[in-house]
Amino acid sequence: MSTLPPCPKCNSEYTYEDGAQLICPECAHEWSAGGEAEAASDDTVKKDSVGNVLQDGDTITVIKDLKVKGTSLVVKVGTKVKNIRLCEGDHDIDCKIDGIGPMKLKSEFVRKV
Repeated sequence: MSTLPPCPKCNSEYTYEDGAQLICPECAHEWSAGGEAEAASDDTVKKDSVGNVLQDGDTITVIKDLKVKGTSLVVKVGTKVKNIRLCEGDHDIDCKIDGIGPMKLKSEFVRKV
């Protein structure tokens, strides 16, 4: 019988190879042969709006005016934020913005400098 792994989505044993991809004919799920370990590590990687990988201590720039909830303050486009910390949850970045204070930002609204 086949030595290919079962489908990770529906556990079907009828998977087949198509180049570097494995495909399940029952649920149409596609994955790479060594991709299970890669997929787990991709979940922890945070990327900015352009696709650059973010790390703790990076400097970023805000790419959109962001209203600060509960106040009349606005974080303007082009605001530089130094020494960010990555975190889990709805917002990806913990930081301190001059003139505003500690904030949490989403990585989709920033660009790495």
